[in-house]
Amino acid sequence: MSTRSGCSLVLVVVFYLFLTAQCRFPSLDHIKPKASDKAQGRAVVDLLRRLLGNRSTEFIVSVNRSLSNDSLDVCELRSTKNNKIVATGSTGVALASGIYNYLKYFCNCHVSWSGDQLDLPRPLPKLTGVLRINTQHRFRYYQNVCTFSYSSVWWDWPRWEREIDWMALNGINLPLAFTGQEAMWQEFKILARMRSFGMIPVLPAFSGNIPKGILRLYPAANVTRLGPWAHFNCSFSCSYILDPRDPLFLQIGSLYLSQVVKQFGTDHIYNTDTFNEMTPPSPDPTYLSAVSRSVFASMTAVDPQAIWLMQGWLFFSDAAFWKPAQIQALLHGVPLGRMIVLDLFAETEPIFSYTESFYGQPFIWCMLHNFGGNSGFFGTVDSINSGPFKALHFPNSTLVGIGMTPEGIEQNSVMYELMSELAWRKEPVNLSKWVSLYAIRRYGSTQENLTAAWRLLFASVYNCTIPHYRNHNHSPLVRRPSFHMNSGLWYDPADLYKAWKLIIEVAPSLMSKETFRYDLVDVTRQVLQVLTTSFYQDIADAFQNQKLPELLTAGGVLIYDLLPELNRLLNSNRNFLLGMWLEQARSSALDEKEAQLYDMNARNQLTLWGPSGEILDYASKEWGGLMEDYYAQRWGLFVHMLVECLDSGQPFKQDAFNQAVFQVEKGFIYNGRRYPTKPQGDTYKIAHRIFLKYYPQALKRL
Repeated sequence: MSTRSGCSLVLVVVFYLFLTAQCRFPSLDHIKPKASDKAQGRAVVDLLRRLLGNRSTEFIVSVNRSLSNDSLDVCELRSTKNNKIVATGSTGVALASGIYNYLKYFCNCHVSWSGDQLDLPRPLPKLTGVLRINTQHRFRYYQNVCTFSYSSVWWDWPRWEREIDWMALNGINLPLAFTGQEAMWQEFKILARMRSFGMIPVLPAFSGNIPKGILRLYPAANVTRLGPWAHFNCSFSCSYILDPRDPLFLQIGSLYLSQVVKQFGTDHIYNTDTFNEMTPPSPDPTYLSAVSRSVFASMTAVDPQAIWLMQGWLFFSDAAFWKPAQIQALLHGVPLGRMIVLDLFAETEPIFSYTESFYGQPFIWCMLHNFGGNSGFFGTVDSINSGPFKALHFPNSTLVGIGMTPEGIEQNSVMYELMSELAWRKEPVNLSKWVSLYAIRRYGSTQENLTAAWRLLFASVYNCTIPHYRNHNHSPLVRRPSFHMNSGLWYDPADLYKAWKLIIEVAPSLMSKETFRYDLVDVTRQVLQVLTTSFYQDIADAFQNQKLPELLTAGGVLIYDLLPELNRLLNSNRNFLLGMWLEQARSSALDEKEAQLYDMNARNQLTLWGPSGEILDYASKEWGGLMEDYYAQRWGLFVHMLVECLDSGQPFKQDAFNQAVFQVEKGFIYNGRRYPTKPQGDTYKIAHRIFLKYYPQALKRL
């Protein structure tokens, strides 16, 4: 071997050792639960009491952090002679998720946003030997900066308590904690509860956004005014950004963070997103490094052990700006290991794969899944089943966790149960087997119809494999009508209709199950969403071929039967009520004037998303009340105008329709109508009637 090749080999080995050392990230070693083992154990005892009532005493639980010798969570469970379960976890989260694993796979129990199925066997099933459950992932992250507005904006403490319980059961140990940020976190017991389970709450840091008025005090400040965002004019956007290199940035940033830490303590991880959906003023790598260096300095000035958690969304949303040199410059402004990047949409657009694992910074592989909290079935089960394992085995991987980053929650529970469970798996699951067991525990029933239905759904509507597909609900049902609507599906609706039939057939015997009632509504809703597209196509064809009778038939069925039936169905289940959302908004107010303001905001978010429909229908929901007074009204006006056009021989003008329909949309926001806050009608009767009417039609349209 030549000297040169020998030197090369030594360099390769040294470089490899350097990388593997970096991958361990000793700079993250201080990120540990604040609560004592005893306090974490008590938190799990209380959780089980809330969840299982008197049966909770059949679990003997404790936390012992020495159970893990490498900061990776572990839980051990065993049976006693008197039919109790002894569970020990390295943290409260490890303990809770270990018990939930036992409840799922030994007791066929289930906990979700859309209901629980907790028929515990008597006595508890025995374990042979020790059941040991552990994870390869240091962090299991949860939340998106948007979730706090799209889903949890009106939550009270009981709803937060329920969500934190759900987090613990699903193994979340790194939750974003933005609650009440504007009022310096008045609901700080949310933080206390998270910490009691051994979670590491992520606190907000200063991003550089400032009010215009600050320039009166500091006229020489280095400020950039950004352009409009998402079609909003400058009275709503065009944010003022303080240059992180300006000394004032350090002053404000450290003052803000010091107040947060003083008030709530710290777990040393802070989130800020300086250029999220905002193009930086310069692509110069030197500038971008200086920016991230300054942002990080504003954290370490307050907390020398600070870790910066940053969303990686900007690298995808503004890919034209963020080329390799710019990404690397921004990331390397912070010492390696002192920043964690959320690969926010990794199930569809993994950034780690073309940035050499974020150029050495630790990252978390995340499933975004949902935009705006849309209703509608969606999933990428093949991608999420394989993605985290590919990231783990990627050359020189800097993966430190996996996460869930939905913009809105309380939909598609199955995707979140699968995703959270993968953090505790050594390899991808057998999806067909996994979802069959999911069906059994979700309903507490082994009926073959249910497992067959879920296998169909998992292989079709829950397995989008179209590259780069972004899951906004594109259905014409929830979009302003036009002749240019997206009517494509990523799955064969025949699979959905087969699953619907299987579920309807067993419905009478399962209506006592909250989880089944929800799914009966949800599957029927999805079918009617697909059929709306078929009627839309009939309407468009009839108009273009100038066939007035066909237009009247298709439009009449849609407006006077399908949409009213869907509204009745949705009104029969509390999880699909517009009235609940509006009531929660109003109850957050201090007086009637404020209640009206919150009511308007709650309606606006679901519809216009701005005073003039700047992000129209982005956060769409298929809810009772909304279907009747918003979507059906728009479709009624559309068909009415088309009929008028055929009658008069005039062309349809989209601009004229848009102006007219905007008055309908705006009218809904200000109509002041109160909607039911309690379910109305018999879900089974309504769903069965819809099935008898529309199932034959659905098959004909295949």
